Amino acid sequence: MNYRILGAFALTTGILLSACGTDTNETSTAPAPSDTPSESPDLTAETEAYKAFALDQMDDFVLDTEKFVNAVNAGNIEEAKEIYPLARMYFERSEPIAESFGDLDPRIDARLADIQEEGQGEEEWSGYHKIEYGLWVENTTDGYGEVADQLLKDAKELRARVETVEVSPDLMITGAVDLLNEVSTSKITGEEEIYSHTDLYDFKANIEGAEKIFEILKEKIASKDQDLVKELDNKFTTIDDLLAKYEDGKGGYISYEELTKEDTKALSEAVNQLGEPLSMMGIVME
Repeated sequence: MNYRILGAFALTTGILLSACGTDTNETSTAPAPSDTPSESPDLTAETEAYKAFALDQMDDFVLDTEKFVNAVNAGNIEEAKEIYPLARMYFERSEPIAESFGDLDPRIDARLADIQEEGQGEEEWSGYHKIEYGLWVENTTDGYGEVADQLLKDAKELRARVETVEVSPDLMITGAVDLLNEVSTSKITGEEEIYSHTDLYDFKANIEGAEKIFEILKEKIASKDQDLVKELDNKFTTIDDLLAKYEDGKGGYISYEELTKEDTKALSEAVNQLGEPLSMMGIVME
């Protein structure tokens, strides 16, 4: 999330997605500029493809959020628990765009710790994680109807507002790295889903979101650096294979509490090894 401290793989401030040539008639002892300055690739088709992907994710997010809210309002605790991590995956995959709306993102996805860091009280807490607390800690849906109804309204508003987003190459490339930052700063520590321990669902969705951006840009990246494409393919495969070890056989993942220190170390190392080549996409695409 934008309101968390992000570390490991932030893109350097100087990465630009367009290259500019400077013409001058003045005499200079400096080397003459190239007659054929490099041009940034046209990424119109790629940005349109990513927006279409984000809208598809938001469509499913709204549908599953509605199912989740219906289960909460009906008092079906176990059904709500089953829907919870699956619905959130749609949000996590498209978070680079969802985070564009600084008011909606925290209303939908803030943890209690995030609210407190902003100097707000528990009464201002809303969204998925507040209901997560009710389901897994209090084992009830009583008193959460209003929170659930507001969550659905916010999800629908987010879907509508995503229509207005102008997707840029910078948003995509920075977004891919930020998704990895999400994994390294909250998913890998187990603090994102502190009550439900469904962090591996979020982990997988963030990786899938970053990988989708890479897949959309792959052809253009390959035209400039085929070795980088091969490296990223290998790194994504490594993480996907690691995560597959923790599938529960029912279409989901085991509780994060079941992972050993060796498991989390292996996942952390795989994320770290992906981070550097992923951030290179911006440089290659200059």
